[in-house]
Amino acid sequence: MNLKSTAILLAGLLFASGSYAQQHSEQNHSKYVAPTDPLVQQKLSKWQDIKFGLLMHWGTYSQWGIVESWSLCPEDEGWCERRGPHSHDWYEYKKAYEDISKTFNPVKFNPERWAKAAKGAGMKYVVFTTKHHDGFSMFDSKYTDYKITNTPFKTNPKANVTKEVLAAFRNEGFMTGTYFSKPDWHTDSYWWPYFPPKDRNVSYDPKKRPELWNKFKDFTYNQIEELMSDYGSVDILWLDGGWVRPFSSIDTTISWQKTIPYDQDIDMARIAKMARSHQPGLLVVDRTVTGEFENYVTPEQSIPDHYMSIPWESCMTMGDSWSYIPKENFKSTQKLVHTLVDIVAKGGNLLLNVAPGPDGEWHEEAYTRLEEMGKWMNVNGIGIYETKPLAPYRAGKWAYTKKGATTYAFYLAEAGEKLPASLKPEGLEIPAKAKITFAGNKKALKVKNGAIELPMKTVAEVGAQPAYLFVINQDPIGKRR
Repeated sequence: MNLKSTAILLAGLLFASGSYAQQHSEQNHSKYVAPTDPLVQQKLSKWQDIKFGLLMHWGTYSQWGIVESWSLCPEDEGWCERRGPHSHDWYEYKKAYEDISKTFNPVKFNPERWAKAAKGAGMKYVVFTTKHHDGFSMFDSKYTDYKITNTPFKTNPKANVTKEVLAAFRNEGFMTGTYFSKPDWHTDSYWWPYFPPKDRNVSYDPKKRPELWNKFKDFTYNQIEELMSDYGSVDILWLDGGWVRPFSSIDTTISWQKTIPYDQDIDMARIAKMARSHQPGLLVVDRTVTGEFENYVTPEQSIPDHYMSIPWESCMTMGDSWSYIPKENFKSTQKLVHTLVDIVAKGGNLLLNVAPGPDGEWHEEAYTRLEEMGKWMNVNGIGIYETKPLAPYRAGKWAYTKKGATTYAFYLAEAGEKLPASLKPEGLEIPAKAKITFAGNKKALKVKNGAIELPMKTVAEVGAQPAYLFVINQDPIGKRR
């Protein structure tokens, strides 16, 4: 697969996910169902406090440097376009794609390095792709041979990749999550070979062939039970593939849902009950399927343009692609910091994706970005963690959060921007007796006519930053007690 082809696939996917994300967040804001289980409520509250997580898309597709899974999908869409060997014939292409597993051998796999880098960046939870739509299991499932422990990597002591990843991050104090695709394009009980698949959906009508659909439901249940019972403590079950859903849950005002032809109910009540029997308090995230099994909503590759009061998380890529491509276009540290602040100010979390390569290692530039974010978070994280949004949330270059009697005002500077002699927070009135400092600097700043005065010496001490945090303590006397 050449880079030009990959770029075409990615452009289509990003375009699609942008509209999907906006529809998704708008739909779920009004229909969100809050959990009633006290243990789930407690875990959800903890998750909302930690704000910043790592997502990793990794599978055999990284060996070809292509978009994850989607080139297998027989839809006439840009992100499903096939390129390279056997692309002229879907059947030959699918065989070649699935044969990648015969040579997949990520010998540089070192999840401890990932976990340390993520922790250094200020991340506090991880979601790992245990299985994407192509059906390749990145864990040692006994229900399929299409798995990481049936590749040349099987002799490696760390061959059960999911177990190693979760353990490494758990050891660094992370909340852990398992991404799992509900559809499985490798399994005969989903794409039944008697009928060729027409699109991403099941290739037969489950109502006409209930024995096949029940077989698939049991397969899905059993694989999820493996993940919930054999891999240590898990905090989040992050389910993708929203077209696998009850027909009654389809919202026909949303374009992609209108194309779902069948009822694909996999009995989420049964799955959730089983999962929580192994993992009490587990957050279940049945993406886009509104109701009791979507404990938080997940707009994709976009940020809502307004504050949302429900629990939510933007899942976004550090570069352009969810999966590994040889030459990635990583976002700047400034862009990543601004993204995090924007999301937190609107009440959400950021789940930032980094994609491992076929050798089991990240691009070095990804480590650099995380290190740079960590330097900023070490000083300014007080305005991120355990905070609540504060109206007006976002105004111009300003973003606001709060914790108790303290207001945190972020100024999102442009690239290369030098701070002026004074700054006036937009939409925020500063109390007359408030004490104001830069985060990480003890020198009090004066306020004149509602604007914060910025002495050159203090600005020099703070140094150039992608975003400046002003700590506004409205009860400075009380704070000293």
